[in-house]
Amino acid sequence: MKRAVSLSPIGVIRTPHTEQAKTPIQPVFAKGIQGRVELDPQFADGLDDIEEFTYVYLLYVFDRASGMSLHVVPYLEDEERGVFATRAPRRPNPIGVSLVRVVRRDGAVLHVSDVDMLDGTPLLDIKPYSRRFDEREDAECGWQDRLDDADVYRRGRRGCEIESWDRD
Repeated sequence: MKRAVSLSPIGVIRTPHTEQAKTPIQPVFAKGIQGRVELDPQFADGLDDIEEFTYVYLLYVFDRASGMSLHVVPYLEDEERGVFATRAPRRPNPIGVSLVRVVRRDGAVLHVSDVDMLDGTPLLDIKPYSRRFDEREDAECGWQDRLDDADVYRRGRRGCEIESWDRD
């Protein structure tokens, strides 16, 4: 049943985050932190029309995740959960997804905000956020719905002291 799948990065994500332990766990905890998506120049034309969107999903590789586990203790909890009920990086296929704000485009470089990935993360794809397709009013979020908001914010920031950053 298993077949090999081969993906190649289309670029690299540049952020101020260099320490995994101090990197926010999701974009909502990285508000205002600037980064860049540097595409391989052969893919630059694929960014045409991207500035019409407020948000895009970045799909990337957790290239510094160590190992895989079907049960993990998520950052927001102290209880073990099935890896597919979390966004933890220790997955069978270490693929991450983050919803970031589009700031501007300069050729093959997309400037974004709310970055929560490590500097140098390999980028697999970019997809636009669409209210029409992505928003769900009836969404239930399992164990996450039972968490305390203040505790979630504290844990989600993971000690990140960066408020904003741009290497330009």
